[in-house]
Amino acid sequence: MSDLTLEGKVALITGASRGIGKAIALRFAQAGARVVVSSRKLDSVQAVAAEIEAAGGQALAVQAHVGQPDDVAVLVARALEAYARIDITINNAATNPHFGPLLTADEGQWDKIMDTNAKGVFRVCKAVVPHMEAQGGGKIINLVSTAGLRPPPGMGLYGISKAAVIALTQQLAMELGQANIQVNAIAPGVIKTRFSQLLWQTPDIAGSILSRTPLGRFGDPDDVAGLALFLASSASDFITGAVFVVDGGLNVAPVMG
Repeated sequence: MSDLTLEGKVALITGASRGIGKAIALRFAQAGARVVVSSRKLDSVQAVAAEIEAAGGQALAVQAHVGQPDDVAVLVARALEAYARIDITINNAATNPHFGPLLTADEGQWDKIMDTNAKGVFRVCKAVVPHMEAQGGGKIINLVSTAGLRPPPGMGLYGISKAAVIALTQQLAMELGQANIQVNAIAPGVIKTRFSQLLWQTPDIAGSILSRTPLGRFGDPDDVAGLALFLASSASDFITGAVFVVDGGLNVAPVMG
């Protein structure tokens, strides 16, 4: 278990105000990391930082919208000012402005989802990588989705944005390996968060998903946070360019004809 410590490490987490991002922040702090938590709303991440500090950890809350380049620059600068390094970056911030058949999406929805979900990850990586290179390495973990691996009903645009991040993850893993930077992705299925509540709170949709899920339940944010801890720790130093599915086994469920 000593390999899973994050003592002495600094972790920057976007989209950390609730759900998966918050669970990862809490888990990392418990493992000894100093944590920089960010989201579009400062008061939300201030509450997360306060929870970490109340438990004896160290945390810094920063308002940042990954769709805004200036915000990303400030986020990284604040992290370095406070802790002098960034060892781990979790790209979790995302949006989903469209639900329905793909061709009903308009240009504005395409621009918003790609700018936040795909270019937002690119912006954060571009900002942190030079510092990781200078310090001798680092870990980047991108939260994607099973929707990026197979076509999801009603969430095609979201899935396309996450497929782009999977490609970005693999490209950066190839390019940054020589700098000792590991880049991996986690693809959750349906996790019980506010972001996905339409899926797990709608009886017909929820019933269909659960009936095909071998583990028979929806995931909790902590189910993802445990894997993120492994990928952020030295236990995963020989893993890069991988996509880890966390969906209760739905991806291996038989397709009914």
